Amino acid sequence: MEEIESLQSQLDSLGSGRRGRPPGGRGRKRRMSAAGRARIAAAAKARWAKYRRGAGKARPAKAAKRKRFSAAARARLSAAAKARWAKAKAAGKSTL
Repeated sequence: MEEIESLQSQLDSLGSGRRGRPPGGRGRKRRMSAAGRARIAAAAKARWAKYRRGAGKARPAKAAKRKRFSAAARARLSAAAKARWAKAKAAGKSTL
């Protein structure tokens, strides 16, 4: 028992003296100053005030404009697709 205690004391003297903490662990807890908290709170209040100013106005929802092909463009695309399929079928393929 004495041998274990002496070995333990030798190990403790070799170490950094910090028991129960892994090396490279967290250091002191960082504290924020009252002025820093006040700055953050003021910025948050300003953001909310700006948001609320905009919320009072009813903004009309923009309808997304859809791009549509003209009838002639659709006809050209259809003809091109039919030609591709005709060529593929002539080659004996069932997929493009």
